Amino acid sequence: MRVFVTGASGHLGSAIVPELIAAGHDVTGLARSGTAAAAVTALGAAVHRGDLDDLDGIAKAATDSDGVIHLAFNHEQMRSGDFAAAVATDLAVVHALGDALAGTGKPLVGTSGTLALANLGRTGTEEDAAAPGPRVDAENAVIGFAERGVRSSVVRVPPITHSTLDRHGFARVLIAIAKQAGVAGYPGDGTNRWPAGHTLDVGRLYRLALEAAPAGTRWHAVGDEGIPMREIAQSIGDHLGVPAASIPDDQLGAHFGFLAMLIALDNPTSNLVTRRILGWEPVHPGLIADFDHGDYFTAP
Repeated sequence: MRVFVTGASGHLGSAIVPELIAAGHDVTGLARSGTAAAAVTALGAAVHRGDLDDLDGIAKAATDSDGVIHLAFNHEQMRSGDFAAAVATDLAVVHALGDALAGTGKPLVGTSGTLALANLGRTGTEEDAAAPGPRVDAENAVIGFAERGVRSSVVRVPPITHSTLDRHGFARVLIAIAKQAGVAGYPGDGTNRWPAGHTLDVGRLYRLALEAAPAGTRWHAVGDEGIPMREIAQSIGDHLGVPAASIPDDQLGAHFGFLAMLIALDNPTSNLVTRRILGWEPVHPGLIADFDHGDYFTAP
């Protein structure tokens, strides 16, 4: 299968592209810079030069492919404070891809996050559809393309996706905050739960979704279905040699920065349907084991 991948040089792409190539697929990755193009080439994929604003170029690349995986999102724009613009760009790209593939029966695998199901008061499942809102609108648009003759599906990625490939994710951010503050913080009593997934397991799920996901389906790339935030903070503190402590509600912004709006969310997430239907099984270390044996506290 000829597969077009946006975000091919990023964290997830660095696992997904080799996974696809190893399974015999031909991959073309979107690259907005020479550095990104070199990274895509090093992974063994062809390069399509362009960025997320080049909707015509993205649509043409999708039309020329047998399937598409959409990973790219303007995280720099989001972290700079212009989240609305990043969300609008992503939604425009999703519609360009869906329009290009309409009526073809080709697969389109989109990307969302399990945090869309936070604070349900129970464990979120693959059957749960989140309420409309930022980023969720893109997820729902991808699912809706099933009614337009696209074999569309969405992989929901956990807030912490970890491995030696992770250089800028939330695990790195939490560790950096703890180093700077001298304390590994958690909100309240720290019993709120975050799911996590190993990057290589996540990469395999994207391939399975591309190859076999029925149209209009959602999948959960979680290995750890819900780790208490206090346990995550304690592990970080133990490795850094700093205490783990509760951060008062009125100090969350000062301590966690842009993560303050997310850190207290409770997000236990099931992977039961994903495992049963797609045959996906996480085989790589969970988050705490990765903290113990990975490079999170040894790499610069």
